[in-house]
Amino acid sequence: MNDQRLQGRVAVITGASSGIGEATARLLAAQGMQVVVAARRSDRIEALAAELGDNALAVTADVADIEQVTGLFDRVRERFGGVDLLFNNAGVGISDTFAESAPADWKAQIDSNLMGVLHCTHAAIPLMQGREGAMISTVSSVGGRHGVAGWAVYCATKFAVNGFHEALRKELGEQGIRVSLIQPGAVWTEWGDKVSEDAMRSYRESLDALHSEDVAQALLYSFAQPARVLVNEIVVRPVRQLLP
Repeated sequence: MNDQRLQGRVAVITGASSGIGEATARLLAAQGMQVVVAARRSDRIEALAAELGDNALAVTADVADIEQVTGLFDRVRERFGGVDLLFNNAGVGISDTFAESAPADWKAQIDSNLMGVLHCTHAAIPLMQGREGAMISTVSSVGGRHGVAGWAVYCATKFAVNGFHEALRKELGEQGIRVSLIQPGAVWTEWGDKVSEDAMRSYRESLDALHSEDVAQALLYSFAQPARVLVNEIVVRPVRQLLP
């Protein structure tokens, strides 16, 4: 896909230091978009922005911190004047049975997966108003459609994100701002705290898991539609992933 309508449009991508966020930044930059890559790991996003060249800006930010998010969007306003696409991709997943889990882990997931989405979305909306085809897109999960044992709090955050987006879609539709969800199944990423690397590799190999680029392509497909078209939700799984 090489859509001239995407040339020069501005995307803010959170969690851009690896995985889906990094792949998305590369894909959108290749389409001629201006990409703001945000994450906590400064070295990684600065290296990515340097590689992508003049079309990229790196901003270090933790989406769980409202002051850092405000600073991120202040930079975006100063540099570009507005935002056409917000891709809420940053998130934390911590595996444990709920009975054995710790409140600190609950908070980490809620702060990143839910509060981070709220912080970034709230800051982006004023910068999207009046921009044709503007879109807020968020990476949720198939865990936001089906509860998964051992991931109760993570799934709760994703169910909350899904509900938030459905209500927000109804608030912003008349302004022409599109609100979309991508709900991936198993993906080859760094994601999966407290799960051994060997166990995650074995699980993903057994499913022939998605690659980060597959999810990035889903985002590009939804954003590249005409401004009148909302791709409300995309569920993308490996063919072999039957559950959840």
